Amino acid sequence: MDRVRVGVWGAGAWGEKHTRIYRSLHEAELIGVYDRDPERCEKVAAAHGVEACASPEALLARCDAVSIAVPTVDHRVAAEQALAAGCHVLVEKPMAVTVQEADAMIQAARRAARVLQVGQVERFNPALRAAQPLVSALKFIEAHRLAAFQPRSLDIDVVLDLMIHDIDIVLHLTGQLPAAISAVGVAVLSSTVDIANARLEFEDGCVANLTASRVSQERLRRIRFFQADAYLSIDLFGRSGEVLRVDHSRMPPIHREALAIAEGEPLALELHAFLRSLRAGRAGADAEGAASARDGREALRVAEEVRSAMTRRALQWAAG
Repeated sequence: MDRVRVGVWGAGAWGEKHTRIYRSLHEAELIGVYDRDPERCEKVAAAHGVEACASPEALLARCDAVSIAVPTVDHRVAAEQALAAGCHVLVEKPMAVTVQEADAMIQAARRAARVLQVGQVERFNPALRAAQPLVSALKFIEAHRLAAFQPRSLDIDVVLDLMIHDIDIVLHLTGQLPAAISAVGVAVLSSTVDIANARLEFEDGCVANLTASRVSQERLRRIRFFQADAYLSIDLFGRSGEVLRVDHSRMPPIHREALAIAEGEPLALELHAFLRSLRAGRAGADAEGAASARDGREALRVAEEVRSAMTRRALQWAAG
């Protein structure tokens, strides 16, 4: 089957990664890259041997699909323009700034009869994928996502920047939306919240405790799952994991086993899935792609509720 003609809109850190990976995928024909900063666009295009397009229109007119990796505040405008031009879209996380914007993007995809997916890349982390078949009847989830401060993505707070990865993982693996949310957050080095903690409670009794910081001295992405028959500890950064089970027929009764982790770069796996779903659609078949627009929207909605809970807590503190 013909390769999918793809483009990348945005030549920042993530746009450059999309460009590099599309260039290596046999199912993709990379048309070019566009960025509103011509110098940055030329630099990324030259590094990967593709065309630097002079305008979004010049890129979209020649593409079947496009990755959108512009600042979050520009996601809606870029996605709607790409969809109206007849392109399928993969938009980086978070899907949008607000749920209202996400809903408008979903409607635009329906009008254009095109696919809209969201880059919740952690779903494709090989360590998480190895753990996923073992996850069932969750009781408690604990996630820590810590990163050093970087002068980018400051148009959004740490909830939309980092915590939304773990929100998506929790929603994806539990198959539920939280019944109650409490949260606290503080600004440290930027004008928005840089450290946040959220507690998500679900109807079946499962609780998820999520911590995210972008002003940490260490780099950590770890998530742990506790259930009746096992405890799974996943290092998303190191792409490793282990499962601990109780077996009273053995001594000692705690049995520890390392997970078998497959090779693969998460973003490459995600882009491959996105393209595979488009090619399957052409053939009338079905293939799982990246996170659906609906899933991206639900993760964003929960993130908004976390931010509202942080605001309520801050007002309570201010009131004494």
